[in-house]
Amino acid sequence: MDHIYDLAILGGGPAGMTAAVYGARKKLDIILIAREIGGQVALTRSVENYMGYQYIEGPELMEKFAEQVKRFPITQKTGEDVVRVTRTDNTFDIHTDSNQTYQARAVIFATGKRPRTLNVPGEERLRARGVTYCAICDGPLFEGMKVAIAGGGNSAMETANDMVKIATHVYVVSLTPLTCDPILHDRVKDVTNLTVFTEHQVVEIQGEKEVEAVVIQPLRGGEPKKLEVKGVLVEIGLIPNSAPVKGLVEINSQGEVVVDPYCRTNVPGLFAAGDVTNVPEKQIVVAAGEGSKAALEAHRYLQRLKIQD
Repeated sequence: MDHIYDLAILGGGPAGMTAAVYGARKKLDIILIAREIGGQVALTRSVENYMGYQYIEGPELMEKFAEQVKRFPITQKTGEDVVRVTRTDNTFDIHTDSNQTYQARAVIFATGKRPRTLNVPGEERLRARGVTYCAICDGPLFEGMKVAIAGGGNSAMETANDMVKIATHVYVVSLTPLTCDPILHDRVKDVTNLTVFTEHQVVEIQGEKEVEAVVIQPLRGGEPKKLEVKGVLVEIGLIPNSAPVKGLVEINSQGEVVVDPYCRTNVPGLFAAGDVTNVPEKQIVVAAGEGSKAALEAHRYLQRLKIQD
């Protein structure tokens, strides 16, 4: 703690890395802290709506981001999770799970989100034994098998579109009518090895050493159904990684950090950007744009601090 950075950026996804580049171009002394570089996008197979690319794999796009960050003298601390952020006067202390503490005059909180779990019997016990939250990582393992996908949004149907090409049969189980973009549904609606159960709930995942079946229950009454599958791919949304700043900044009912149009929280000097915030539309291009805004506003804040000093 003998060095105080101008700016600490917490998170290594599109928002965090874009903020790092914009901050570095303002000649700020920056530390970027993240468990890993890439965020959720590194787990995304296909990206078709990021300007400049008709199509690009998620990991490839994040590698391009990371290469641009490396062009600047930015201190990077990866492999560490931020567990708590505290403030004393005009300085922030960033505490990590490796018992390290870093200090900065301003912070951009861009920690993103994490997968939501089903919280049903068998899920935790069979995690990594057929239960997965990363289709891009584990989907190929189920080639020639039957799988169930929990969810009915964009990520679920993107996963279904990938899995019908390699699995013998794919079951999509959604609590609600499908909420995915129509173009994603159109891609799979006529596929013969796909069955969609809307208004159904996964109530149990069965198996001894690995997944053997999933039990689903219709919401409007009726008997439960047992689907024999070897894999359960959970795609039911994400939870904001906002715990490190709870009690410090305003958090909404969804667990998101509340920001104004300038990415400012209710704590001076602490900015937030990307999917962890209440900004609508969780998209790569939106997160990147918010990261740039946060860095520019953080620079203005630091300039005002210098004038006051």
